[in-house]
Amino acid sequence: MHLLGIVLAQVILITIWSGVALAASQGHSNPFGHEGAFAPSIQALAATHEGTVYAGSFGVGVFVSHDHGDTWKTINSGLGDRFILSLAVDQKGIVYAGTVRGGIFRTKEDGMSWERISQGLKRVEVKSLLAHSRGMYAGTSRGVYQWHEKDQTWMVVADGLDQILVSSLVMMDNQRLFVGTAGKGVLWLDTTKPGTATWQRVKSQFVDAKERLRHNHIRILAKNRDNTLFVGTQDGGIYHSVDRGKSWQAFGRSLPNDSIRGIVPTNAGVFVATGRGVYTTSLPKAKWTSVNTGLTQRAVQVMIMTPQGDLFAGTSAGAFRSQDRGQHWVNVSEGLGTQFSMPRPYF
Repeated sequence: MHLLGIVLAQVILITIWSGVALAASQGHSNPFGHEGAFAPSIQALAATHEGTVYAGSFGVGVFVSHDHGDTWKTINSGLGDRFILSLAVDQKGIVYAGTVRGGIFRTKEDGMSWERISQGLKRVEVKSLLAHSRGMYAGTSRGVYQWHEKDQTWMVVADGLDQILVSSLVMMDNQRLFVGTAGKGVLWLDTTKPGTATWQRVKSQFVDAKERLRHNHIRILAKNRDNTLFVGTQDGGIYHSVDRGKSWQAFGRSLPNDSIRGIVPTNAGVFVATGRGVYTTSLPKAKWTSVNTGLTQRAVQVMIMTPQGDLFAGTSAGAFRSQDRGQHWVNVSEGLGTQFSMPRPYF
């Protein structure tokens, strides 16, 4: 069912692109931007310690910016699948890209070309990536894998998630790996016991206080410096845990949209990206404040904060940047557009 949904999404996307191309060829205006190009849907973002930003699109590949998003350059050489679902940068600055059908790619030494490293993956759809000092982890539609450089292969971290889509990954300071899933809520694994540890489901349920509905479809996990753990659900808002996943409480009140696409904890509070823009709050039980000035595309798909403090939001039509903690947003999609040439999906 999940694979069918992905195929349908690709068909819809190709249909839209074909329609736009036809309109342009007939002299009609382009609803996606300036003539001959459009801003693609940005599904993944990642940044290096130096502030270099990478943007993964759904169909046009990966872009890189060395000037805070003012300009972008395409890096698609060797990238067999340009439908990007996830990005991560390891401690050496190597970029990893998870795709819909092509598995996982990583940048070569030149930083501008890719090699495919999908050996060992049972299914190539890669929804999430985590770069950690213990290694590189991948969340797929068949569970969680870890990359073993010596053997040049991915290996299953632990059995029990073979038929589960893993949408997000977070490593805590006690080396417990938490995963958000589509349908099974949040689980954790003790990575200090390789080969013997098993997946444990968190005891607390994410239950809506008003409607008493359980929310087991998780979109995003995040943590702050104090190891407070945040969970963003598909349609049930945000929950947080201050005791490393033992207990959970709802976080914030009155979000206009409960479809959570990104969580950025800071020292002063939390930013959250939803299907209707970006909001922030400083207290667990406080109301959310809208921070959407200049954010003309409210369907946010992903959000990160760079080490320099810049917020980037990937939307259904391009990328936006805020350099004042969300008070103002600027469209930085110039250079993310593409001429009307269809990329070849990895089938």
